[in-house]
Amino acid sequence: MENKGLKILIHASGYFAPFLVPIVVYLLCHFFLDDLEAKKLSIQAVLFQLVMSVLAFVSFLLIFVIIGIPLLIALGLVWFIVPIIGVYKALNDQPFNYPIVGSWVK
Repeated sequence: MENKGLKILIHASGYFAPFLVPIVVYLLCHFFLDDLEAKKLSIQAVLFQLVMSVLAFVSFLLIFVIIGIPLLIALGLVWFIVPIIGVYKALNDQPFNYPIVGSWVK
């Protein structure tokens, strides 16, 4: 596993720049570094943040329905916990695929 620092940065960016950092890392890997695993991980991170944003928006729209508030809480927990798991796996040199979007990127 190469570029452990890049993988940690991709996972941790979910808290400070969820779209910008993975896109920049993807472009760096595509043009300069040629690290396929970090490139795949950055695409997964962007897709995960996009899907979670759409789901949070839909949940926000359903806030006045009974399921809206529990769904918003559950999505918030997933949004917070998944990057922590990714950082842990990257620190231990273990492969990690984001839930929901992990199988979209080969």
